[in-house]
Amino acid sequence: MFGNYLIGLREGLEASLVVCILIAYLVKTGRRDALKPIWIGIGVAVGVALAFGAGLEFGSQELTFEAQELLGGSLSIVAVVLVTWMVFWMRRTARHLRAELHGRLDAALQMGTGALVATAFLAVGREGLETALFVWASVRASSDGTFAPLAGVLLGLLTAVLLGWLFYRGALRINLAKFFTWTGGMLVVVAAGVLAYGVHDLQEARFLDGLADKAFDISATIPPDSWYGTLLKGVFNFQPNPTDLQVTVWALYLVPTLALFLAPIGSGPSVRVKKQKATDEKADAEASAETA
Repeated sequence: MFGNYLIGLREGLEASLVVCILIAYLVKTGRRDALKPIWIGIGVAVGVALAFGAGLEFGSQELTFEAQELLGGSLSIVAVVLVTWMVFWMRRTARHLRAELHGRLDAALQMGTGALVATAFLAVGREGLETALFVWASVRASSDGTFAPLAGVLLGLLTAVLLGWLFYRGALRINLAKFFTWTGGMLVVVAAGVLAYGVHDLQEARFLDGLADKAFDISATIPPDSWYGTLLKGVFNFQPNPTDLQVTVWALYLVPTLALFLAPIGSGPSVRVKKQKATDEKADAEASAETA
């Protein structure tokens, strides 16, 4: 459940921050007339994400067992690729996300209502589709016959919405770069488990060989139906009897990905980000002078 909670929190907080930045910028610059198109774009993005998730869940139920496993395994791998790209992108841009979004919003304000709707839709929609896909893959991988995995995701999303509101109200200030680094590292570990489970699905679908070649079997020591077996599966998608291919893919993904993710990165913002930051500071100063 913790792994699914982390996914909901991490993905939901990204979307919440995007919404907060867009809304706060319009309010601060006196463009409340543009709030309606922004909320329309956000609403459409959320609706598309929910529809996508529902389509994955209910659409897969009409397939044969082999087709379900092939679809599940393929989408699990796609989800891992998207989430891996997302955590690296967010780690690099977290400190400058505000300036990036302000630049896009300024351009959209000059183009009109349709551009505002599209800007909000694209900003939130990408996060929503990634969240729906990875949540579906993760819940499927860690399913223990209960609603605990889904409950963990929903609890994480609710926490993200609350944190987003606190950010907007100015009641909460944390180092976002460090936050996304730590949660991103944990998410890479979760993604490794989802990837291994996706490989197992492809083996069950007979798309990949080696289903009978077990790397080890510690089911007697860690029974899957025990509380600690359930905990390990919920957090790390742990399987007590993985195949050789699962263990190989898990290690080949986790070790280099985590090493690259935790390696130092350049700290200097781009010229465009610096320019946008200067513009934001000037707007803040003018707004303060007007209210003084």
